[in-house]
Amino acid sequence: MRLSQFWQRMNEQFGENYAESLARDHVIEELGSRTVHQALADGVAAKQVWRAVCEAFDLPATVR
Repeated sequence: MRLSQFWQRMNEQFGENYAESLARDHVIEELGSRTVHQALADGVAAKQVWRAVCEAFDLPATVR
């Protein structure tokens, strides 16, 4: 998954403003207790981050 695809999915699911807030502020346990921004900056693959977001927010299987 490309980073642009990741952000497109985030914006589709949460809206642009909330997606950015979530990525900046919400700590996700599955990402080693990091935020989305921290995990991406640390080199975690966008696909892995997306899967963690899906799990953390119980997103439907159709968007996973």
